[in-house]
Amino acid sequence: MSPGVRPVVLEAGPCRLSALIAQPQGTPRATVVAVHGGGMRAGYFDGQAHPDVSLLALGAALGYTVVSVDRPGYGLSAAQLPYGQDLSGQSAMLGAALAHLAGRYPTGAGVFLVAHSFGGKLALTYAAGQDDAAPPLLGLDVSGCGRDYAVDTDDLRDPHQHGHWKRNWGALRFYPPNTFRDAAALVAPMPVRERAEAARWPASFTAAAARVPVPVRLTFAERELWWRHSEDDLAELAGLFTASPFVTVDRQPEAGHNISLGWAARAYHLRALTFLEECLARAGAPA
Repeated sequence: MSPGVRPVVLEAGPCRLSALIAQPQGTPRATVVAVHGGGMRAGYFDGQAHPDVSLLALGAALGYTVVSVDRPGYGLSAAQLPYGQDLSGQSAMLGAALAHLAGRYPTGAGVFLVAHSFGGKLALTYAAGQDDAAPPLLGLDVSGCGRDYAVDTDDLRDPHQHGHWKRNWGALRFYPPNTFRDAAALVAPMPVRERAEAARWPASFTAAAARVPVPVRLTFAERELWWRHSEDDLAELAGLFTASPFVTVDRQPEAGHNISLGWAARAYHLRALTFLEECLARAGAPA
């Protein structure tokens, strides 16, 4: 873990979720909750291949509490949920975990979700039906998650499908040396319920997007190979967030699907935190 980052456990109803936390000096401006993708763990947002990669270290240095949580079926909850959970179940657990988090630590103006890939599916599902007991949600920043796949949905069910490595990582030059050695500790089996649900996501995205009431930013890597993201695709995606007060779609140059582990991580994370500042301004939070 990066300096200042430590493990915590969050109560999430019937399960306990492992997580990593980094806190600023003094009261946080807000709390960033980072949600990892399929087959990864919370450490995705605290990459160790280079000091610039960690979202937790950067966010705490800029005045935010940052918590990266192992989604249900990963980390501490994997033994209790060996098959994982569907998005509805994960959303309920995330809400309970956030309520527990707010009872233990000051959250500042509220919670801002930074989510990647399958974690983006969870973030959108959660935002579409927020838990009233959880702290207020300021906005979402989702990377590597669209609506329409650029691959056959049958490929999503097979973890050994040829081409998955390239789709997940893109070009080797996008990553610091030792990334793949260090990333071995971040990788975890993707629960079967997540794989089974993947084919239903296009319809689920459309339904969830229409109910998200907070600002949304969607980011696609330059070499994003899992999702369709032409200019027409992105314009259509943005138009689906009819309840959101503000939606923006961005591209991250020199990056593959796993943006937060690459050289572009710091640029992406700074853009995400800039979007959080815009959300704080819209909410009237003090500077």
